[in-house]
Amino acid sequence: QDQFKESGGGSVQPGDSLRLSCEASGFILDYYAIGWFRQVPGKEREGVACISSSERDDGTFVANSVKGRFTMSKNKHWNTAYLQMDSLKPEDTAVYSCGAGPAFKDCSPAEFTYWGQGTQVTVSS
Repeated sequence: QDQFKESGGGSVQPGDSLRLSCEASGFILDYYAIGWFRQVPGKEREGVACISSSERDDGTFVANSVKGRFTMSKNKHWNTAYLQMDSLKPEDTAVYSCGAGPAFKDCSPAEFTYWGQGTQVTVSS
């Protein structure tokens, strides 16, 4: 069964760092566009960062709210995507999920087909 396994969330203080991992099983992650998304209660899921598959040239996307602080990467050998989050702020508190799809244009949730269960990130002092 195709699925993602996300990990790395937790409770941290403002200014701290976390690295989220999204391990794919049942499919080759590098063949898909991969995105990290976050959602807080009462709000829609929003795209944080997206990266193209190796077979397309859709480029990368990073939301303005996290630009310069968050970095997305992939490791083909481990079939895993990562989201390095530095200088975390309280407004980064959310459930973070990874998604996979054939391609992306806007890094919007509607463009992605497969989803993980999500991991909670809480930033507070």
